[in-house]
Amino acid sequence: MKSSKQLGNASLAFQTPVYIHSAASIVGKKEGEGPLSSAFDMICDDPMFGADTWEEAESTMQKEAASLAIGKAGLRPEDIRLLFAGDLLAQSMASSFGIAGLGIPFYGLFGACSTMGESLSLGAMTVAAGYGDHVLCATSSHFASAEKEFRFPLGYGNQRPLSASWTVTGSGACVLGAAPPSPAVLGHSDPLRRADTCAVITGITTGRLVDYGLKDSQNMGACMAPAASDTIERHLTDFERSPLFYDAIVTGDLGAIGQQILLDLLKEKGIDLTSVHRDCGLMIFDGNTQDTHAGGSGCGCAASVLCAELLPRIISGEWKRFLFVPTGALLSKVSFNEGDSVPGIAHAVVIERADAEKEG
Repeated sequence: MKSSKQLGNASLAFQTPVYIHSAASIVGKKEGEGPLSSAFDMICDDPMFGADTWEEAESTMQKEAASLAIGKAGLRPEDIRLLFAGDLLAQSMASSFGIAGLGIPFYGLFGACSTMGESLSLGAMTVAAGYGDHVLCATSSHFASAEKEFRFPLGYGNQRPLSASWTVTGSGACVLGAAPPSPAVLGHSDPLRRADTCAVITGITTGRLVDYGLKDSQNMGACMAPAASDTIERHLTDFERSPLFYDAIVTGDLGAIGQQILLDLLKEKGIDLTSVHRDCGLMIFDGNTQDTHAGGSGCGCAASVLCAELLPRIISGEWKRFLFVPTGALLSKVSFNEGDSVPGIAHAVVIERADAEKEG
């Protein structure tokens, strides 16, 4: 029996759901002062996380989030078959020098801010195909390491345009499994481990590069919105669903500008997302009291909001299902300095309550 059914040329519907056994989130001080402060597993007031460099700080944060997720699942690193993780930095430094040190067979990823969607997609395919009973998916970003990598050193004190987003200092990690969580650990304090229900991944739509020729790296929402529109439209077509099939369709970090562009692009295609759309970049910060301009961004934005805020809505019964669509702007220092445009990508992951299919 096939583990998944192909829909269209980029979507998969899993014949047997992939279970999310645990999730962990760690963020920095600014994120901890936002609307979701009570939802995160850990808030670190020290932006250096006890390390000597910004890059080492991000590595420490990501490794800690991964270790926390593994512990919540009642597992040890040696119980994890494969690890899919990445970050924003050159050669995926944060992951290579951090989480990879856990000794788990490691695939390093780069999907920019869409990396959590990429890792969950690959992890779910791996588990569904029977190539591992437990897979770890993780990513991270750090405001200071990202500014150093892509923009200006913090000491430069450059002025940020209103279209700019604020890179989230945060990390999220999930353990995926082929079977429901073991009864032996269902009593764990992690809200994902309730005995009456759990969160599962039931489908994915893989994104493709979409490039509208935009070159403004300080307006990444505009660069990524066309990719989000493309993926969401193809997902709804492939699965033959309307937006209202979902309690929410959640993009990663389009921010205020990108959100409006996305809604406008989809309306032109006859798709009204207004009532169900949310954006992690607008959820993690308070736009009225925190100076984050267009909103949050970075790999850690969608990942930490997924683990801290979105998955618990499934477990509590508030939502039956949502579509998680983290978005990425695939630029580099080289491409920017050579005057290239900024292509975007977005990966969609269907996350449901395990009993949602029965309820309809």
